[in-house]
Amino acid sequence: MTHLSRRRFGLLALGSPLLLLGTPASASLMDDLLARAIVPRHDGERWVLVEDAEASLKVYDGNRLLERFEPISLGRGGAKPQRQRGDRATPLGEFRVNRFNRQSKFHIFIGLDYPTPTHARMALNAGVYSQQDYDDYFSYYRRHGYPPQDTVLGGFIGVHGLGEGDPAIHQRFHWTDGCVAVTDPQVERLSSLIDIGTRVVIR
Repeated sequence: MTHLSRRRFGLLALGSPLLLLGTPASASLMDDLLARAIVPRHDGERWVLVEDAEASLKVYDGNRLLERFEPISLGRGGAKPQRQRGDRATPLGEFRVNRFNRQSKFHIFIGLDYPTPTHARMALNAGVYSQQDYDDYFSYYRRHGYPPQDTVLGGFIGVHGLGEGDPAIHQRFHWTDGCVAVTDPQVERLSSLIDIGTRVVIR
């Protein structure tokens, strides 16, 4: 498996075109971002689309569907653009895979780079982040190569398996604290198809 260094990953993430925009980030900006995000970057791009409305996770190669997993489970607090720590919501947005934990209590944990610069900008505009929080977010990101996980926006968001979870509950309810859950065989298959830096869109 080919890995990006933390520094290179962080520079790629912080180079997002959103940071070049002069207009305030907002829910409508998130809508625009999601509309653009579901278009592959190039013909052979391997990327993932998580659909809240369908409770499904799809893996694409460009525009070609490779795999579809359903039903999936999202956060008990639903899915929304502006997540906050403790609300158990799954954040909407465009993310990148930045780590794999194969010793997770959820079998395999595929970490995402939440909160992204988009979420930080939205938090600032909504008054959830102070200017100091916002500046500290980018300072941390530049220093470590990944976003801080302990701000008011929460963290540790990813795609994971069930581990010791109840398959019956998984089939019937959204049960996570904000992550995307699939079965253990599905997360094994997913982790074989993607890599560090793979785009993951949750909408």
